[in-house]
Amino acid sequence: MKTTLVIFGITGDLAQRKLLPALANIIEADKAGELMIIGVSRRAVGQFEVLGEHHQLSGTTSLFQMDLDNPADYQRLKEHINAEEDEQVLFYLSVPPDSAGGIIEHLGQAGLNAPSNKLLLEKPFGVDLASAQAMVDHTAAYFHESQIYRIDHYLAKEMAQNIVTFRARNAIFSYLWSSQYIERIEVVALESITIEGRAAFYEQTGALRDFVQGHLLQLLALTLLPLPTDDDLNWDSLPTRRQAALDTLIPADPARAVRAQYDTYKTEVNNPDSQTETFVSLELRSSDPAWQGIPLALTTGKALSRKKTEVRVHFRRTNMAQSNYLIFKIQPDEAIAIDLVTKKPGYDQEVEHQKLSYMYPPGERRPDAYEQVIVDAINSRKSLFATSSEVLRAWQILAPLQEAWKGQTDIKTYPVGSDARDVLDDSGVPR
Repeated sequence: MKTTLVIFGITGDLAQRKLLPALANIIEADKAGELMIIGVSRRAVGQFEVLGEHHQLSGTTSLFQMDLDNPADYQRLKEHINAEEDEQVLFYLSVPPDSAGGIIEHLGQAGLNAPSNKLLLEKPFGVDLASAQAMVDHTAAYFHESQIYRIDHYLAKEMAQNIVTFRARNAIFSYLWSSQYIERIEVVALESITIEGRAAFYEQTGALRDFVQGHLLQLLALTLLPLPTDDDLNWDSLPTRRQAALDTLIPADPARAVRAQYDTYKTEVNNPDSQTETFVSLELRSSDPAWQGIPLALTTGKALSRKKTEVRVHFRRTNMAQSNYLIFKIQPDEAIAIDLVTKKPGYDQEVEHQKLSYMYPPGERRPDAYEQVIVDAINSRKSLFATSSEVLRAWQILAPLQEAWKGQTDIKTYPVGSDARDVLDDSGVPR
C-alpha cells in the first residue's frame, strides 16, 4: 500500500532531531514500502534548508506552506495529497499541544479523516484528567480510536520491549514474577542535564506531567502486566494487558510522594516564585493479588549526578548476605543485568559481587524508537502506542498528587548534581 506521511511542523525541533533521521534510516533499510513525505510549514522554506544532510529524502519529500488556522488551506492540502482509495495517509502532528486540537478539527472537516488515514500524536496528552478527557473527546469527534496513534517513545525502545519478552520467554523469571518472590520494584529516569533553555515548556509541565504520567507508568505497566500462560505472546494484546496493570494501581497517596526543584531553576526560568517540580518520587501500590502489598517506586528528576533509565526488580531474600536484584537498563547503556554473589578466586573463602549481563552485540544497529513507531504506524501495528483509556487511567492515578500540590509554596530544593537518594533523604518516601 502506498503511504503518504504528512508532517505538521517539519521545521520544528522534533522533526529535525528525530523524525527526519528516523525516516532516512527507514528508507535506507527499505522498511517504509512506497512512501511519500509532505512537510507542512507556516513559512516558505527551501527543501535543502529543511532536509539538510538527509539528502536521501529529497526524492520522496515535498514541502507545503499553509496557514494552520485557515480551513481553505486544508482543502488545498487534500488536493496536494491526492490520495487514491487504496492508499493511506498518516498525519504526524509535531506541533505544540495548543495547536493540535485545531489541526485535528480542520482535518476532520476537510474530509481528511478517511478510515484508511491515521493520526500520530505526540505527548503531552493533556495536563490533568479533565484536559485529557476533553482532548480524547475532541479527537474522537473526527477520528476513530483505531486511527489514532498516541506516541510514548519509551514503549518503542528496544529494552522496554524486551521486558515483556524476557518475562514471557524465560521460565525461571516467569515463575518468580509475583509478590511471592519479589519484594520491591523501582522505575527510575534520571537526567544530569537541566531544562536546557526550555523554560516556557517546563514551567507549564514539570516532572510529574513530563515523565511520570507517560514514560514511567508505561514502564511500570510493562513490568506488572499479566502474561498468557501458554506460548502465545500476542503483541496485539499488549495495550489491553498494560491497561489491566494500570487499572489495578491504587491512586497515588500524597503522603508517599515527594517533589523538589534544583536550586538554580528559578533563575533559569526567571521566575522567583516558581513551584514547578524538576524531581518527583512516589510510591504506588497495586490491588492485583499477584502484586498486593509490594512497593512500586517511580522516580524522575533533572540536574542529578548521572543519567540513567532503568527498571530494578528486587527479589525476596532468605538472608541479608544474598544478592537480590535484576535490572532492565533502558538508557544510556541498554542491558539486562543480574547481581550475583560469587566466591573470589583464591585460598580464602571470600565473596564478591559480579554482574551477569546481556548487552546487544557491539556494532549491531538497533532501530531508534522513532523509527519503530513510524514503521509500526505504517503497518497498522498498535502494540507500542498508548490508548485513550491508558492515558486517562494514568491521569486518574496521579490526580491526588496534582490536587494536593495545588498552591503549594514550600517545594524542597536540591543542589545541581545531587544524587537522587540524597534528594529523598528525610522525605518520608522509602529509598
